[in-house]
Parts: sequence; C-alpha cells; structure tokens
Amino acid sequence: MPEVIQQLDQRALVWIAEHLRGGFLDPLMEFYTRLGDGGLLFIGLALLLLCFKRTRRAGASALCAMLIGLVAVNVTIKPLVSRPRPWLVIENFASLVPEHDPNSFPSGHTSAAFAFALAVWAAAPRRWIRIAAVCAAVLMGLSRLYVGVHFPSDVLAGAAIGSLCGLLGAWAVRRAWERVRPRPQAPE
Repeated sequence: MPEVIQQLDQRALVWIAEHLRGGFLDPLMEFYTRLGDGGLLFIGLALLLLCFKRTRRAGASALCAMLIGLVAVNVTIKPLVSRPRPWLVIENFASLVPEHDPNSFPSGHTSAAFAFALAVWAAAPRRWIRIAAVCAAVLMGLSRLYVGVHFPSDVLAGAAIGSLCGLLGAWAVRRAWERVRPRPQAPE
C-alpha cells in the first residue's frame, strides 16, 4: 500500500477508535459486524428473497453476486495483496472483535454486503427493499471500521468490488432468467 494511503488510513482508524467507540455502540457494532461473518446475514437475506415469487430474481442475483465476490476477494485479491490487519501495524491498537484472517485488503464483509445490495438494487421490485439493502451494506462497512479490523481503504475497495460483483451478478441472472422463462407465443 502506498505510504500516503497507509498514513491516512491509520490516522482515520485511530480517530474512530478514540472518538467514536464506547458505550452502547460497542456491543451493537460488534453484533452487527459478526452477522456478516462468512456472509451469513446476506446469504440468509438472499435465501429469504428466494422464498417469494416477486423477489426470487433479486435473491438469485444476490447469491450469484456474492459467489463472484467470494472468488474475487477472498480467493484472489486478499492472498495476492496480503495487507496486514490494523492491530498488526498500528502500535497499541486493539480491535473489538477477533479476526483470524491476517489479510486486510479488501474487506470481504463489505464486499459481500455491497454485492448483495447492488444485486438487490438491480432486481428487487420494491423501492424499500432496495434502500434497506444499501443501508445494510453501508452499515456493514462502517462496522468493520468501528471494530477496528479494516482500514478505510480496505472498506472502500470492498464496497467498489462488491458493487461491481452485484451488478455483474444481477446481469448474469437477468440473462439466465430471460433464457429460461417461456416467451409468449405470437398469435398465428
């Protein structure tokens, strides 16, 4: 990571820890960030969307998007970049939750959340569902900063990659949907 970005990232993360952490927010943010472990919150929401005919395509799009994001982020980019977690770099810095993966860039939780959100945004029939999905994704990214397991640039990169995966997943499912669904026959 370029030195200037590393310095800005560290300053921002220390500021968050010193000025925002504490009180009732700590357990709430710890709980919410843990819901994203393994993408479980967003996988569960996508499965729920699959249960209803009106939101089925949104659920399928989200699952497809998260699978693309998993391969892009966790299998490919994280091991290649191998950026250490904040507590390994910043002296006397502690995260609020344990994280076993030593690689920080990009944020997998944020990527999964934004893959889900953008896929749902592109395919959900109701505006409130689309807005809720994006809010949940933004909150996931903020929670990763709050608990101190990612640098801001990790979260921004995770959001950007996840967003692209979300759009790609929605496009792929839409194309597949068009091929599978029977087309109305023209009158003879």
